Amino acid sequence: MIRWRKSSYSGSDGNCVEVGRGVGLRDSKSPSVELPLTAHQWTRLLRQVKSGTTAGS
Repeated sequence: MIRWRKSSYSGSDGNCVEVGRGVGLRDSKSPSVELPLTAHQWTRLLRQVKSGTTAGS
């Protein structure tokens, strides 16, 4: 089981992305839907987000 947390900058209206050890991602509006990632996938995703090369950007 992943322990989820969200940024202290997140509001209480459910518009945030949560991260947990493990590595996994989920949307706080739909917490039952989880996206588990390997360490390699997580590192690659962070690199893409930082460089602005993610899909839809």
